[in-house]
Amino acid sequence: MNTILRIFAAILLGIFLAANSALAAQQVDSPPAPAPLPDVATLLRSVEGNQEALDRAREEYTFRQQQRLTFYDKHGKAGKNEERVSNVFFVHGQPIETLISKNGKPLNASDLKKEQDRAAKEAVKYAAKPYGQRDKDDVSVSRLLAITRFSDPRRITEGGRSVIAVDFTGDPHAKTHGRSEDAVKKVRGTVWIDEAAREVTRMHATFDEPMRIGFGLFATVNAGSNFSFEQALIRDEAWLPTKMDARFDGKAALFVGFHVELAIRFDQYQKFNASTTEHIATTQ
Repeated sequence: MNTILRIFAAILLGIFLAANSALAAQQVDSPPAPAPLPDVATLLRSVEGNQEALDRAREEYTFRQQQRLTFYDKHGKAGKNEERVSNVFFVHGQPIETLISKNGKPLNASDLKKEQDRAAKEAVKYAAKPYGQRDKDDVSVSRLLAITRFSDPRRITEGGRSVIAVDFTGDPHAKTHGRSEDAVKKVRGTVWIDEAAREVTRMHATFDEPMRIGFGLFATVNAGSNFSFEQALIRDEAWLPTKMDARFDGKAALFVGFHVELAIRFDQYQKFNASTTEHIATTQ
């Protein structure tokens, strides 16, 4: 998801915004027109060059993730909940979670040690990979341009910062290759981009078509399922997630219907200085 968000940001910022006209009847200068944004190719090179610096800034922080999964019956009545609390840090752009409590109960010492060991191994694995190395499921910029349409770009101000908002939708006639491209093709929504930082501040997307998940074998997500994501500039240094919400309806294996809501909140951002394998906090 992080990769898709980054590429959306790059593409959307490349859309041209019109300049204003002069007031010829007056003897004074008009307010300066907004500078036109660079073309897509130029912008993509700039975003790609800036992404490593953004990833490195994230690596200086750890934070808490509180996740709540709510199951609903076919009548819309809420059933059981599952809650998980984790600590999170980044290594080379990859978030690594350490579970510290489940359904309100802290992990015992043995389970916590297993979580720490697993997270440490993930950290070492990602640290060994060079920045910018593409994951096998990532969608390239050229492919996103081929399978996605963008419309209604507009510049707004949020929190005193200039933000570009634009709508997007997958091209239903585009040919796709692989699960990631298929997913991008089937969603529509809006993305908001911080113009100066060239980073996504929030996104909302809805599936226009059913989509199979679990390698196409285990479940199908219905059209109308949706998700949203927000992040913010923390201490004027790093862009970190603040919230994520999703609603998924569909059918699992053996045609069992499911209706779930996922709510994730992030807080307790802390800066640290330590080696990669020491980035795992153990307190709530």
